[in-house]
Amino acid sequence: MERAEIKGAEGKLGVLLPGMGAVATTFVAGVEAIRQGLAKPIGSLTQMNTIRLGKRTENRRPLLKDFVPIADLDQLVFGGWDPIPDDAYESTLKAGVLESSHLEPIKGFLSGIKPMSAAFDPAYVKKLDGPNKKSGATKKDLAEALREDIRRFKSENGCDRMVMVWCGSTEVFLRPGPAHQTMEAFEQAMEANDPSIAPSMLYAYAALMEGVPYANGAPNLSADFPAFEALADKNGIPIAGKDFKTGQTLMKTILAPGLKTRMLGLDGWFSTNILGNRDGEVLDDPESFKTKEESKLGALEHILQPELYPELYGNMYHKVRINYYPPRGDNKEGWDNLDIFGWLGYPMQIKVDFLCRDSILAAPIVLDLVLFMDLAARAGMSGIQEWLSFYFKSPQTAEGLYPEHDLFIQHRKLKNTLRWMMGEDLITHLGMDYYDRGSD
Repeated sequence: MERAEIKGAEGKLGVLLPGMGAVATTFVAGVEAIRQGLAKPIGSLTQMNTIRLGKRTENRRPLLKDFVPIADLDQLVFGGWDPIPDDAYESTLKAGVLESSHLEPIKGFLSGIKPMSAAFDPAYVKKLDGPNKKSGATKKDLAEALREDIRRFKSENGCDRMVMVWCGSTEVFLRPGPAHQTMEAFEQAMEANDPSIAPSMLYAYAALMEGVPYANGAPNLSADFPAFEALADKNGIPIAGKDFKTGQTLMKTILAPGLKTRMLGLDGWFSTNILGNRDGEVLDDPESFKTKEESKLGALEHILQPELYPELYGNMYHKVRINYYPPRGDNKEGWDNLDIFGWLGYPMQIKVDFLCRDSILAAPIVLDLVLFMDLAARAGMSGIQEWLSFYFKSPQTAEGLYPEHDLFIQHRKLKNTLRWMMGEDLITHLGMDYYDRGSD
């Protein structure tokens, strides 16, 4: 198989993070702890996962990072924006995710990362505000200020390439409208301060105009509409999203494929969460929760395909709740009740109580997206990177395509894409050639 032409990964890779809260600072602190040999990159495919090449009998199983030319962790340089002016150390302390034993050895490094002033509007995130905000007569002015931030950061830090990953809060629910269909309409809407233009879209616009790959870690509309998809294709820039697949939805995309594979029926799936970090506070607003709910509800329906299996999933009832509970902090607890049925329709139940750490699960996702989005850009892969659906609750796809939510199909797709990029045979798992004894 012919190998894709991939530019080298030499030089510094700038990592730009809109939203310097729990997820972003846990990611940054974790990378620095790993660079200093103080921790291991648990949860990161790029750092710890292997990939099988060729037949099973060949025993070729290199680490992903030794197989594809991704950037080394020492090449990463971090920056970001936030309406709250705390440096990365102060922000990490307030987030309460990491213990002091991890933080103190890297305090000097984190203290040196100060957020740039944010393009932020509390109308879109009603439970959050701060003084570190940009001012401008129009949203276009704010977007141009973000573009200038990107150029300045690249110059001051000597970066060869950049990647932007949205780590900010969930915005109020928006659907694509007339302003999102073409770049001309979008830019006119920015000039007119159209309310359909949310702050996250300004960051995505700035990234795409500056040639920076953009991944969206929240369920915001952000870059998931025709104008930006066309711009990404035109400018040769990778985009991916939406919404990091971390706690409860991760469990759903693990369990639901198992039920469907065994043709076990599902009457209902009730999910509720308690969460006390900044994300939980933001989601306490009904309009922001609506955006998150849309993202969390879609996975089951796409995995189980009730239109194909109406007897098993046609009457499934799916409910999701998120409750803000400050004492729990970043240590989210997700309860799931599954009412399933099997042979002859006999009912059974599954109960899941996942005491997870939201930012601990999200941080390695951010790392992998940074490295894979940069790889995609150097390989000339523009537009929607559906092969990275593995990392998202609500994967972005081309118009007319349903998103693939099955975690295991997503994982195979990711690895086969890497094999394709490197000119290796794709793995189908057919295995018939091991048993081909010829014919008479």
